Amino acid sequence: MSTWYILGGIAIMAVMTYIIRVTPMVFFRKKIENVRIKSFLYYVPYTVLAAMTFPAIFSSTGSQIGAAAGCIVAVVLAYMKKGLLVVALSAAATVFVFGLFGL
Repeated sequence: MSTWYILGGIAIMAVMTYIIRVTPMVFFRKKIENVRIKSFLYYVPYTVLAAMTFPAIFSSTGSQIGAAAGCIVAVVLAYMKKGLLVVALSAAATVFVFGLFGL
């Protein structure tokens, strides 16, 4: 993957998250009291980031099995509330090990 591809992806994610957070402030002048709308606006940035990140996970390696294993390791460790560094390094190490064995 090229550096421009990675930087472009980060820039697009940042802009999309910013637009989603700012749009309600532009259109709604009063404080939003509806619980459903507040909940929707809270989860939208996470959904957008996941929708942009997961395709990159599975296309970043030559092996779908290694990418799936790394993704599973990352999700399990994140669910166990491990730190970002631990999650990222463990997922990368998993993909590396699967790559060594040709899976």
